[in-house]
Amino acid sequence: MHAKFLVQNFNLETANALRRVMLAEIPTIAIDIVEVLDNTSVLADEFISHRLGLIPLCAKGVEEVQYSRDCDCEGYCELCSVVLTLNAKCTSSEIMKVYARDLVVSTSTANEEVGRPVITDPEGKGSCIVKLRKGQSIHMRCIAKKGIAKEHAKWAPSAAIGFEYDPNNKLRHLDYWYERDMKEEWPVDEETANIDGREAEGEPFDYDAVPSRFFYNVETVGGLEPDQIVHQGIKVLQRKLAETIAAVQGGDNADGVDFGGAQSPQMNGAGYGGQDAGFTTPYGNTSVWGAGTTNGAGGTTPYGATPYGGGY
Repeated sequence: MHAKFLVQNFNLETANALRRVMLAEIPTIAIDIVEVLDNTSVLADEFISHRLGLIPLCAKGVEEVQYSRDCDCEGYCELCSVVLTLNAKCTSSEIMKVYARDLVVSTSTANEEVGRPVITDPEGKGSCIVKLRKGQSIHMRCIAKKGIAKEHAKWAPSAAIGFEYDPNNKLRHLDYWYERDMKEEWPVDEETANIDGREAEGEPFDYDAVPSRFFYNVETVGGLEPDQIVHQGIKVLQRKLAETIAAVQGGDNADGVDFGGAQSPQMNGAGYGGQDAGFTTPYGNTSVWGAGTTNGAGGTTPYGATPYGGGY
């Protein structure tokens, strides 16, 4: 599934920031831990675990799931994870294929849709995980957790996001390569030309023009609808900008401490104060270049040793 939309009255930096946020910072859910109980197939445990992690899971309502790092449980619980079980055995002489549909949700969160495998093919089978011959079996316990694509690509909500501005090159940011006639070899996109406008014959070129319309094409992997990805991306971008503005203007940090505006971090004992003592290192000792160095004494290192012994 994919969605096309147009954003206007944006600058290029903000538009690209939205694209990057939609790609990498929208939370979804994916299999993160695999407990192998039995595997007599020809594929190694690690190989199957990798394939399980890439199976798209439904992420609608994932905001109700906690990050495992924020949960008080020791390993996983119903507040921060969804448990799926894969149990299959081939008893016939024909090769048996194990699909994503064979993943059964054992325990789920308050929202029962979260963590279910996404099945979009007409046969209703989903991704093929492994093939089994007669007598072979596979039994695995999969723990799906919440995360973002910055941590691992398996949490990516979209397969690709198309992004362009000035599709008809009115701003002259591109030099088209052509053999004979540029207009014949580079036809105008009629769909975007009706929106972005056409360049009139003999129209003077505006050297100060900047892009203001941006065309997006969001393709989802199935865990979230395309419009949900867009809305979530806008929310994440707004939150990041608000945190940046609060930090610059002065506000409480995560620990509730007000630093009084943007400034360099205050390290423990690290500064340039001290007329005679020189500046101090993060270890709390006077550095070798300190103004208080005297003949015959040398300066002290962070480890307490005198590096140069006598005076200069």
